[in-house]
Amino acid sequence: MNKELSGAQKAAILLRAIGEEAAAAVMKTLDPKDIRKLGSFMKETANITKQEEDSVIAEFEQASSSGEVQFEGREFMEAILKKALGPEKAARMMESLNTKTYPGIDALKWVDPRTVAQILKIEHPQTIAVCLGQMEAEQASAVLALLPVHLHADVSLRLATMQEVQPEVLSELSDSLQEILSASMGMSSMSVGGAELMADILTRVDKNTEGAIMAKITERDQALAESIRALMFVFDDLVELDSRGMQELMKEISKEDLPVALRGATPEIKEKFLKNMSSRAAEMLKEDMETRGPVKVSDVEKAQQNILKVCRKLEEEGRIVIGGGGGEELL
Repeated sequence: MNKELSGAQKAAILLRAIGEEAAAAVMKTLDPKDIRKLGSFMKETANITKQEEDSVIAEFEQASSSGEVQFEGREFMEAILKKALGPEKAARMMESLNTKTYPGIDALKWVDPRTVAQILKIEHPQTIAVCLGQMEAEQASAVLALLPVHLHADVSLRLATMQEVQPEVLSELSDSLQEILSASMGMSSMSVGGAELMADILTRVDKNTEGAIMAKITERDQALAESIRALMFVFDDLVELDSRGMQELMKEISKEDLPVALRGATPEIKEKFLKNMSSRAAEMLKEDMETRGPVKVSDVEKAQQNILKVCRKLEEEGRIVIGGGGGEELL
C-alpha cells in the first residue's frame, strides 16, 4: 500500500490495529453501508507494513500496537463482525461482502421505509418478498407494516418459504429498480427469506399486524406457521428466563424502558422482574409505574423491543439462555 490511502482504507487499517474488542465496539456504531465499505478494504489489508500502520495510527492520534499484523484480513473481519453483530448477521454480512451485489435492489436499504413501501406496493408480491429478503429485519418490518394490508399475508408467506433466487431474476429486478434508484447491476445469486427471517421481522411489527399475518400463514400452511412461531421470541417469553438470566438482563436494560415496557406486560412478567430485584428497587419500580401518566401503546411496544434487543444480544454472547433451559442447573 504505497499509494495514498483513502479515508476508508485508513479506517480499515486502524480497526485492525486496535484489536478485536475495540474494533467490535466501533463496528456496533456503524450502519450496514459503512460496514460493507470498510469490509471491502479490510479483506485486502493483510500485507500492510508497520510503517503504514504507524502512519495511520499517528494520524488518528492513537498509540501504535507493537509488531506486524499477524492475521488475515478475512479472518479478522469475520471475528469482529461476530462480536459486533452476532453470528447470524455476521454470516449474512460476510456473504454480501463475498458476492457481487445487485445495486438496484441494494439501494433500497438506504431509502426510508415509507418511500420503499410506496415504490413496492404496486409490484407483484413475489417481487416485494425478494426485496424485503435483502433488508435487515428492522427495515423489512417497517416496510411490511406500511404496505397495503391486503398484501401482508401473501408477501409474508412468500418470504417465509423463499430459499434462493436465480441470478437472472435478481438482474431483471435490479434493472427495473435502477430507473428509480440509480444503481448498476451485479451477477451472483443470493440467499433470501426463510422462516427465521420472517420470525425476526414479526417480532418487530405491532401485535395486531403480527396476529393478522400469523393467522393467514396458519390458514395456508400450519407447519410453516409453527416453525415461525417457534423461532419468534416476544416480550411475554421473558417469563421463561431463569433467575440468573433475568438478573443478567436487568444489568443491561435501560431503567427508563423497564417501567414503560411493564405497563403492557402480563402479571407473570411483572412478577418475574420484581422478584429478581431487591425489595427497595421493586418498590421504586412499582411507585414509578403507579405515578407515571398514560403511556401510548406504541411507546410500550418500543420499550419492549428495546429490552428484547438487549436480550438477543446477551444470548448471542452466551450470557443468557432464552427459553429457560437450565441456567440454574448449570452451576
